Amino acid sequence: MRMNRSAGIAAVLFLLSGCYTLQPVRGNPEPGTRVAFDVNDAGRVALGGSVGPEIGQIEGTLVQRDNGDYLLGVTSVSLLRGGVQTWNGEQVRIKPEYVGNVYTRKLDVTRTVLLSAVLVGGTALMVGSATNLLGSSDDRPERTPSDTGASRRSPGTFKIPIWSLRIPYLGRP
Repeated sequence: MRMNRSAGIAAVLFLLSGCYTLQPVRGNPEPGTRVAFDVNDAGRVALGGSVGPEIGQIEGTLVQRDNGDYLLGVTSVSLLRGGVQTWNGEQVRIKPEYVGNVYTRKLDVTRTVLLSAVLVGGTALMVGSATNLLGSSDDRPERTPSDTGASRRSPGTFKIPIWSLRIPYLGRP
């Protein structure tokens, strides 16, 4: 029962996270939106001191837009030669002339549903396998010793149906 509950909680948390894609923006994004900017050559030179060299794309939450500039709470920076640097929301001011393309982060419903179905099916298989694997412990009926003072308690065995081995364990459930 405990395993079913934790598997269910894990599935719900995964479903809430979802799969996202970056889609091009037409017009100006609203503050509070998750956005990504492709940084051009002028932007790499200008932002190199504060963000780092070889910036390919910068992603984060748009905090505000004033006088045409973007104030971005940066969550990640993708580098030109591969690799991603993770940030914790530090704010960076980006001029529009430093930006090539602007993207917003949108939920991809198809990928989310497919991945969720795979996760739920896999979880069900694991829970079913674990239940069959741990099935029962000892097939023999309980024996009551004739004299409890002189009796000796020996460890029982645990039968795993897959291998049909008997593995000793201490104590009974």
